Amino acid sequence: MPITVLVPDEYGATLLARIPGVEVIRFEPGAPWPPEAATAQVLVPGFELPPDSVDPTALPELRLVQLLTAGAERWIGLLPKEIQLSNARGAHGGAVAEWVVGALLNIYRELEGFADARRDRHWTQHQTDTLSGKRILGVGAGDLGNRLHTALSGLGAEVTLVATTARAGVRAVSELPELLPDFDAVVMMVPVTAETRHLVDAEFLARMPDGAILVNVARGPIVVTDALLAELNSGRLRAALDVTDPEPLPPDHPLWTAPGLVLTPHVAGSTRGSFERAYAVAADEIARFARGEQPKNLVRGEY
Repeated sequence: MPITVLVPDEYGATLLARIPGVEVIRFEPGAPWPPEAATAQVLVPGFELPPDSVDPTALPELRLVQLLTAGAERWIGLLPKEIQLSNARGAHGGAVAEWVVGALLNIYRELEGFADARRDRHWTQHQTDTLSGKRILGVGAGDLGNRLHTALSGLGAEVTLVATTARAGVRAVSELPELLPDFDAVVMMVPVTAETRHLVDAEFLARMPDGAILVNVARGPIVVTDALLAELNSGRLRAALDVTDPEPLPPDHPLWTAPGLVLTPHVAGSTRGSFERAYAVAADEIARFARGEQPKNLVRGEY
């Protein structure tokens, strides 16, 4: 028997209809579910459908929600236990790793400072710092962490990854207090969970050495914003943020003018082809489900 998949757009519908054993039903986010939705086993919510709009009584056969994002925090805890949740891990890691490398190079090579000098027509020739030889601690050892390890190692940096539990080549998160003083930059790449929310607090930041850089490409609530602002305003630490808490950042928020900060509006993974890459991962996951196999990207809270 084929499985039925609810899809919110024509691109996804065309792609997923090519999978053996899959029938596709289009739906419009915000509109009533089509009558055929009552038979759907899989839902691809896209980017617009809010989690609280998924009423299990309207979708009684639903067994899998397949996301197009790596972040799944909006959905965790809102689905009945019999409905599995799978994310798009592997789709956006390369783009986000590029952003991290770019942000670190921006800071170490003083690219913003040179841009300011150019606007002032001021020739400020001088030596800068370098990424080569820096010790980088990556908190999160999934697809993004592995891609970042490859990218930074290729530029001569020394990279150490941290995960929930230690494994070959990866340190345990319980070791963070001892690790933090020894690294030039710390890159946060973890999902938002009860354990990671406000993980980067005043104590965490105080353990980082003078002049170190905090990079957050995870989610804003990983970092206690006021604690980071205190360190930035003192000039002791620097930071690169693609995500903030709150988000979007209000016009009067002090992060806009904080010194030593590279700030972008949650765009690290927003590159050409990201939509297609996300659907490629979703198609692989749904094909496994249609074959009676477990999806590889089931969300269980690890990082």
